[in-house]
Amino acid sequence: MKAANPLLEVKVPVPFDEVRAEHIEPAVESLVASAQKNLDAIGAAPSPRTYAATLGALDHATNELDYASNLASHLEGVLGTPDLRAAYAAVVPKITAFYSQILLSEALYKALRDLDATPEAKQLDPARRRYLTKTLADFRRNGAELGPAGKKRLGDIDIALSELTLKFAQNVVDSTSAFELLVDEADAKRLEGLPEGALEAAQKSAEEKGKKGYRLTLQAPSYGPVMTFVRDRKIREALYRAQTTRAAGPGGPGGAERDNRGIIKEVLALRQEKAKLLGFAHFADLATDDRMAKTGKDALAFVTMLRDRLRPGFERENAELKVFAATNGHEGPLEPWDISFWGEAQRRALFDFDEETLRPYFPLDRVTRGLFEVATSLYGITIERDAAARVWHDDVTAWAVLDKGGTRIGAFYLDLFPRETKRDGAWMGGVVDRLPGTEHELENVAVVVANMTPPRSPGAPALLNHREVETLFHEFGHMMHHVLSEVSIRSLAGTRVVSDFVELPSMIMENWCWESEALDRFARHFETGAPIPADVKKRMLAARTYRAANGLIRQLGFSTVDLLLHTEYDPAKHGDVMAYACEVFGRFSPVPLPREYAMLASFSHLFGAAYGYAAGYYSYQWSEVLEADAFGRFRDGGILSGEVGDRFRRTILARGDTDDPAELYRTFLGRDPDVSALLTRLGIAA
Repeated sequence: MKAANPLLEVKVPVPFDEVRAEHIEPAVESLVASAQKNLDAIGAAPSPRTYAATLGALDHATNELDYASNLASHLEGVLGTPDLRAAYAAVVPKITAFYSQILLSEALYKALRDLDATPEAKQLDPARRRYLTKTLADFRRNGAELGPAGKKRLGDIDIALSELTLKFAQNVVDSTSAFELLVDEADAKRLEGLPEGALEAAQKSAEEKGKKGYRLTLQAPSYGPVMTFVRDRKIREALYRAQTTRAAGPGGPGGAERDNRGIIKEVLALRQEKAKLLGFAHFADLATDDRMAKTGKDALAFVTMLRDRLRPGFERENAELKVFAATNGHEGPLEPWDISFWGEAQRRALFDFDEETLRPYFPLDRVTRGLFEVATSLYGITIERDAAARVWHDDVTAWAVLDKGGTRIGAFYLDLFPRETKRDGAWMGGVVDRLPGTEHELENVAVVVANMTPPRSPGAPALLNHREVETLFHEFGHMMHHVLSEVSIRSLAGTRVVSDFVELPSMIMENWCWESEALDRFARHFETGAPIPADVKKRMLAARTYRAANGLIRQLGFSTVDLLLHTEYDPAKHGDVMAYACEVFGRFSPVPLPREYAMLASFSHLFGAAYGYAAGYYSYQWSEVLEADAFGRFRDGGILSGEVGDRFRRTILARGDTDDPAELYRTFLGRDPDVSALLTRLGIAA
């Protein structure tokens, strides 16, 4: 007897281990058809229109399809087997075409406008009223009032973008895994400076490939330590050039078959065409129309304001690093592959602090337990291991989230180690929604994915560096936003908020990686259980603001490139997009960039999804301003204060998008945000 297709029904626990490539296409075809029937029923419902038969029905019309497509996308990203890739690529155009047509449907748009004119609509509670208002705006913004030709072209654009950006993301994965640099055992001295753990990992990586010596790759746990600690400049240069030319043509890793340059040109042209069709000057205005920034011009003004405030500190830091490197034996100008190395050396000299010495104090199991304890203190929840849950890989662990009374309200999965077919970076994804008070109430389920330092050997603990700890806390913050949602309207629940607000819950969690009261809970030596020595912790905290202006300027460079590409860039005027982006990136670099610098070709935030963070990368800095000021409330009330944590949970995490984000923020903090809090934390004069 043939097994049932596990993608056809929303299930908790999620049967990750049952999904096969052959399930994806038949499930999507079936669920698209059933979802279309649900939508047709909304348009055909008799008058007078009611919320339940119109907007309420729309909120749940695609439940099963959303679930199946999210699962397929997730498994393609974390497993990346050829059959999963092919199966997912085959359904992406179908999924995209279906979702694009929802917002172009005359029948649905008419049903919503008819509902808006009813007495019931005037009496809706604030959340439902907001949902109706936002949905009508979404329809208008996405072409519901265009003619047939315009609607057809919009649908074609969306399909093309989904196909192109999926290929972009796959090219980045393949280009990353295509590169390796082997160092013979006889030349091990070339790896002088590399921490013991990274050296062992490089040797293990070579052994796994049936090779001798040390294998260096572009995966973060390999690349980061090499660029930071290896004294041999030629090795650092080789990795840097490979990293910044991934998917950039014949000269980079992956070669001509994995070339994203043409994809970037097509994607930018299609996004601009879509914006023009919808009546916007450029794509950034379309993307920001419903965000806190409101316009691309205002987003760029915000980024420019921050850059100008940081510029004096940025220039001072770079001048000091140049002098330090020259004084300590560096000859000639600093190159991009020198910055991390000399920066770490200067930090050690200034603060007598080496971040690698902290690894023994950050074993993954203790870090996660401490993170869960922080969440318990703040939000009153309990997190327990769910050993019975099915997972997609042996690396994955599953966890249950229980509320104060012991009621299970959610679950999440951690997949934290790199694999060659897994996408790089870190992210959180919602899989299932808990919708209190509705027939669809299950539990909130999420996945947290990262690429952190794995254990050196079977049975050994994974020892993280502090940046990886921050990443885990960051993604956990997103997960809390999803799991602690109490919104019954699915379209407004959890992390379904505007992108320049969605990073607030994640970024604010990073603060607990720096506070002594929190660190003492989880920063314990993996062998002795001893906390970080007081003097080391003091130096660690003092080093927090080291080259802080450079760190934020780098991020502002990404945001500026993003916004300029989606506002002013014109190939006829500005020429080759790669050269244009390289020039802009160069304005934010502490040293001149190589002419062949092509980081844009692997910039998945911008081009790894049809829209994603396009014209929205500034959201990270926008949210950083919000969280720096909001964390002051925790400082004042106690960083592990259950009272302040409960306030943040009730006013931010639980509310989703049921109110204007600026109003939610004011409700929590009592006022609008002030950029001075961020500048003060960075050690920069406000």
